[in-house]
Amino acid sequence: MSDPTPLPRIFRRPVDDNESRESSALLVGAGAFVVGTAVGFFVFRDGGVPIAGRGSIGDFAAIGGALVTIVAFLLGCALRRTRNRRESADDDVRPRLRWFDIAALSLAHAVIALLGWIGAASVVSRSFIGATAYPTSAALLGGVALAVTAYVAFLSAVNLTPMMLSLVLAVFLTVGVFASMLSATDPLWWQENLSALGMNDDVSSMAFNLTLVIAGAMVTIIANYATAYLPHTTAREVRGRRRVRLALVLIGVLLACVGIFPVDDFLIAHNLSATGMVIIYVVLVARMRRLLPSMPRVFVLLGYIYVACIVVLAVLFVTGYYNLTAVELVVAVLIFSWIIVFLRNTGAVEQVRDDSVEHQKALNN
Repeated sequence: MSDPTPLPRIFRRPVDDNESRESSALLVGAGAFVVGTAVGFFVFRDGGVPIAGRGSIGDFAAIGGALVTIVAFLLGCALRRTRNRRESADDDVRPRLRWFDIAALSLAHAVIALLGWIGAASVVSRSFIGATAYPTSAALLGGVALAVTAYVAFLSAVNLTPMMLSLVLAVFLTVGVFASMLSATDPLWWQENLSALGMNDDVSSMAFNLTLVIAGAMVTIIANYATAYLPHTTAREVRGRRRVRLALVLIGVLLACVGIFPVDDFLIAHNLSATGMVIIYVVLVARMRRLLPSMPRVFVLLGYIYVACIVVLAVLFVTGYYNLTAVELVVAVLIFSWIIVFLRNTGAVEQVRDDSVEHQKALNN
């Protein structure tokens, strides 16, 4: 059994192996706990702290969690980039995240932390109706919440892979859309269409539109990051990979445009963006086997099934059996679940490559 990594080595190379990454994440979490608890003692000094609502533990954890998430994620990205620069083998293959990629991902993590802690506090408050916390307990709970958030955000940054991106995208979309639904001022929004969530000037519409914009930016990141690991030894593979990347970028841009152009103010631009996104997805799925011959046949078949479902939904909408909200919701779930599965398949390609590299290093040593 090997000895634990010495602490000085962890400080010198904090993200070089799994043990160092976990230890570094614990140190980041400990720092967030100390800062969060200290600030909590000052914020909650008057006593009688509610669990949710204005001036509550939930609000403190949500706002503080969003802030420490950005700091921890940026720190993790910086350390990860330093490690990759030292490893010349990774420099030739691994895609580099650009500054706007990192900005979009850090913002997505911050929104997840913000909305996640607000939702958790709301659920807990309904289990302890009328309960309040003492200042010391509130400060400690807030510090723990910030520590957990910083720990997770740091590990997400240093372990960023296509599979990790798929998880972040899924959680972000789920949290953002459900937060918008639950805070909608019009409880009957679903009788119109899904885009009705972004029609008003309230917090709900802002959350919905911001979710679409950031999710669109994440899809464009995915287009570059995930396709980098696909085979590209022949001219056909290079051409196919480039076209798949372009299609995903267009889907991301159009998704962002759906949020940038609310349906009540920019009806034509909004509908063109949404329709264009579906058309590009259908074309991409139809040509997937030709563009990327190395993709698993089961995944290609899944895409065909999804396209068939979209066609059936369109027919049901035209005949009046389904309303527009049901069609939009199911189509959105189909498209984004396909993108997430695509990420996981490309992530499997990366894992095979990393395993082969580690095996070769072991043989050389």
